[in-house]
Amino acid sequence: MVGVDAGEWRFVEGGRVLPGAVVSAVGYTSRLERPVQHLGLPSPALTVVLTFDEPVISGFRPTGEDAETAHLVLGGLHTSPAYIAQPRAQSGIQLAVRPLALRRMFGVPAGELADRAVDARDVLGPGVEDLRQRLAELGGWPERFAALAEYLRAAASEVRSEPRPEVAEAWKWIAWHRGTGSMSALAGHVHLGERQLTTLFRAELGMSPKAVSRLMRFEHARQRIARAVREDVAPELSAVAQACGYYDHSHLVRDFRQYAGTSPSRWIGAELRNIQAGAGQPAEEFPA
Repeated sequence: MVGVDAGEWRFVEGGRVLPGAVVSAVGYTSRLERPVQHLGLPSPALTVVLTFDEPVISGFRPTGEDAETAHLVLGGLHTSPAYIAQPRAQSGIQLAVRPLALRRMFGVPAGELADRAVDARDVLGPGVEDLRQRLAELGGWPERFAALAEYLRAAASEVRSEPRPEVAEAWKWIAWHRGTGSMSALAGHVHLGERQLTTLFRAELGMSPKAVSRLMRFEHARQRIARAVREDVAPELSAVAQACGYYDHSHLVRDFRQYAGTSPSRWIGAELRNIQAGAGQPAEEFPA
């Protein structure tokens, strides 16, 4: 468990609170001079946020026209940035959850949440509000993460529903290839036609295998860039593009403009201090 203080932000890694279902858990505390707007980048994970004080105000339009306010937020897969209003003082825990785990633990396919952020109680049940209040009352991060892990293990102990095995296997295959495998090879791997596999993916996840693959590739690139920033090394974007399977640097920039609404360099500039402090934990675990 690691905490890094950046003056305005403090992030604390929670470790593996539920391996196989939760990719990362991070506690956060902010004390800002003024409210700011933060970009929530698309990723191959669902986002769960439990706040301890001020609620989260989020939406998918920078104007805030579709903004929702809640202390418990569950965000589905999306392909454009989410806009999150951050008050001067805020603390809580954010989880990156594998989409297929939502059905297993709570009986709801992630496809029902595509391009949406909802009150987590609507999906995770009223018990999650009791959890949030308990975590807020606990005095330290180790105790909070231990209580969170206990809650998640209890939820995972009773499998409510299973995704189609072809979808689960296809997800593993896409992650193994970091989003760079061909759709024909993927379909052949799970012994389905490409059209049938796309239909199953859309029903389960709300997007096609190709869209999921692009998110995986982008997540791989984002992780490499964030790692370089934390190591105080200027990211070589051309090298990142090549290592992550992009045709060239311009294709990486294209994905950043779609997913982050800006170029990689401007995203790094805007998020530099947060990344250095430990923000943006992995949303998928890739093989070495």
